Amino acid sequence: MSWTRREALAGLGALAAGAPAWAAPAEGDWVVGQIGPFTGIPVPDAPQLNEGIRAAFAQINGRGGINGRKVSLFQLDDTYTADGYVKAFQEAMQRRPAALLSPVGSVAMKRLLDDKLLDSNDVVIINAIPGAEAIRNPGHPRLFHVRAGDRSQIERLLQNAVSMGISQVAVMHQNIPIGTSGLAMAQDFAKQSGKLTLKPFEATLEPGSVDAAAGKIAQAEPQAVMLLGAPRYMADAVAALRKAGLHRFIFALGYLPPGLLNKVAGDGARGVAMAQCYPNPNGVSLALQREFQAAMRSSFPQTEVLTSFHLEGYVSARVFAEAARRTREPGADALARALHGMGEIDLGGFRVDFSKGQVGSRFVDVGVMNGSGRLVY
Repeated sequence: MSWTRREALAGLGALAAGAPAWAAPAEGDWVVGQIGPFTGIPVPDAPQLNEGIRAAFAQINGRGGINGRKVSLFQLDDTYTADGYVKAFQEAMQRRPAALLSPVGSVAMKRLLDDKLLDSNDVVIINAIPGAEAIRNPGHPRLFHVRAGDRSQIERLLQNAVSMGISQVAVMHQNIPIGTSGLAMAQDFAKQSGKLTLKPFEATLEPGSVDAAAGKIAQAEPQAVMLLGAPRYMADAVAALRKAGLHRFIFALGYLPPGLLNKVAGDGARGVAMAQCYPNPNGVSLALQREFQAAMRSSFPQTEVLTSFHLEGYVSARVFAEAARRTREPGADALARALHGMGEIDLGGFRVDFSKGQVGSRFVDVGVMNGSGRLVY
């Protein structure tokens, strides 16, 4: 793999919907890609990640780049399907990126591993967002996870439940890796704690499935409900549970955007507790928060609400840059060695360390939706 772009590659197809046209980078630039669901999924994950990544690289390029080399970013749409991801991945490889950042979706990542795409292509993926244990264990030596996994999120939420005196939790899970493996992890925690009784309820995104499961849960009258699934699934579940008359505690994974939850559930969003794998994007106590906000103001002054996905994209780009600064030879293996070899890095109050494996952070906080539709940490 060449880590520079030596000629313009034309006619490679349309980029992500609404994204600016990709321009061939200059001689010597680092080339980095993002493949994500820019269409096909009604949540803003990929576009917000993209803005965070672009803001970070603009900040890095403005400071002279990485060892004097600028960073060029392209993005491709996978339409939130496994086949779409494979197609976009193959197109991305024609552009010979040093790394791909922040893919979204356990189905896409499972297909990546099943098809052994990282064995036959010289590239590293940094910050794979699915935290499903099935994606991380055994995982792949070129697949790096910045964010804490689903196990860390689930255990933190259930620990909070126990501390609140809750002993009965209904688990509403989607029949995809994030849901099925998440249920198994929740059951493991309950067994080890000896203080929780879990009752699983499976539902799909098929019409009526979520409403039917929500009705059964409301009739069971648990003390709390945990939601395990894709963002839209969890948002629909909150709305359905409130409609069914359940006003107990609801816990959800951090993939659920507050904006989507507010749009789907309205006033029902109030009180929903969500695991958060990054610090408050609107906080000011950490240097990371201040640098991130400055980068976003500079690159996207029209963006009024900063989200955790913006911050996650920014962090993933910063992690790539830290590894690239320590790399003196081309190839995915060299970049992977740099990620492992750089030890713990402090990005301004948020630490990442790949020295012991493929997961860099186990940071998990809990945010609760308030009456104004915002997360309170």
